[in-house]
Amino acid sequence: MRLALVNLSYLVASVLFILTFKGLSHPRTAVRANLMGSLGMLIAVVATLLLLDWGPGVQRYGVILAGLTVGAVIGALLALKIQMTAMPQMVALLNGFGGAASTLVAGAALLEELAQGRLPSTQSTVATVAAGIIGAVTFWGSLVAFAKLQEIMPGRPLLFRGQQALNVALLAVSLLLGAWLVAAPQATWLYVLIVALCTVLGVTSVIAIGGADMPVVICLLNSYSGLAACATGFVLDNNMLIIAGSLVGASGLILSRIMCRAMNRSLGNVLFGGVGAEVVTGAAADAVYAGRVKAASAEELAMILESARRVVIVPGYGMAVSQAQHAVRDLANLLESRGAEVEFGVHPVAGRMPGHMNVLLAEADIPYEKVREMDAINPSFAQTDVVIVIGANDVVNPVARTDPKSPIAGMPILDVDKARTVIVIKRSLSPGFAGIPNPLFAADNTLMYFADGKKAVLDLVDALKQAA
Repeated sequence: MRLALVNLSYLVASVLFILTFKGLSHPRTAVRANLMGSLGMLIAVVATLLLLDWGPGVQRYGVILAGLTVGAVIGALLALKIQMTAMPQMVALLNGFGGAASTLVAGAALLEELAQGRLPSTQSTVATVAAGIIGAVTFWGSLVAFAKLQEIMPGRPLLFRGQQALNVALLAVSLLLGAWLVAAPQATWLYVLIVALCTVLGVTSVIAIGGADMPVVICLLNSYSGLAACATGFVLDNNMLIIAGSLVGASGLILSRIMCRAMNRSLGNVLFGGVGAEVVTGAAADAVYAGRVKAASAEELAMILESARRVVIVPGYGMAVSQAQHAVRDLANLLESRGAEVEFGVHPVAGRMPGHMNVLLAEADIPYEKVREMDAINPSFAQTDVVIVIGANDVVNPVARTDPKSPIAGMPILDVDKARTVIVIKRSLSPGFAGIPNPLFAADNTLMYFADGKKAVLDLVDALKQAA
């Protein structure tokens, strides 16, 4: 009876997880989807506790409750304290913790089997090896991604001679040791060695990826954490963990593929291409900008915006850093009150994680129907009076269309350069993560406003009000 109840609970939780992924596909249903996912996980956890055999061998019920309490408190504090601008770093850490948990649980299950005088099955040992390899790579790779996003370490790719050969060798040796462990599961030191090698692999594989590719890396690490959990589900013979891990792993891979398509790059190119490895400065930047960049004041820009009938605002990571989303909403409302049509153009990889800009705009209560994706907004730029670019760089760089040798060659961009007037708000002419200058900043129809994103938008709002 208890087993039937647990299986029914797992079925309900699985359905809720599937509905969660469906609901997360649109901002209007995302909040409800998160609640359904949380409910599904609660049901799964309670059902798993019911499945345990609370006999003489299980005497740590208090430890489990203590762990749940500590985890709940930490999760609540992070949810309340983490700024939206730091959400990519938060996601990277959560991916890593998932991988670490899978590695530790799989290893503990192997030790428990051996301690009870039983040799684990071949399926269980293969799954243990998979959880160790994927989980270790996920944890340490996620820590590197966090450090890059937090600017603890450089965002550009860190490359050294023979790096890719080393990564291949680490993976190959780990697989060979895994095969040895399957043949001799009592040699638990092999598992420790596998995890150690994959620790190095997780670091060396992610340090080689530049900040421009971090949205894809976060998706991929999320997929890895799901696959590690799925493998651990086979170790524990837990159907719920297998289903949940499979859903996370598959969705992460699909999203990684979508993000790569948005950048016109293959997944292998992201992992091994090293975008941003060489920062273009000096003469190259001077050749693009020298004598052609036109700076403007808030008052001059307000005069242009006064007569604009259609305005498109393009947010980038600079908006996130300055937390300018609420000021941007006030600017949009002011322009609309003066009869202008205002929309927002969002590139799929703008910011540091998928949907980063969408989340920030939603936080500022900007209507969903005004937020347009790249493919939907691009045809209208030629009929747009003014485009305001706030802190975006690579995703509006026309070099992607014109220079086949550029690191971002072929990447679909927002065609803001086709608008009648482009206002770019940036602190400086510093390049984006791809490390290349942007000819848009020196275009004839572009005016630069050098300032912090939030301050610049607030200055524009004040100048527009005074011009009334």
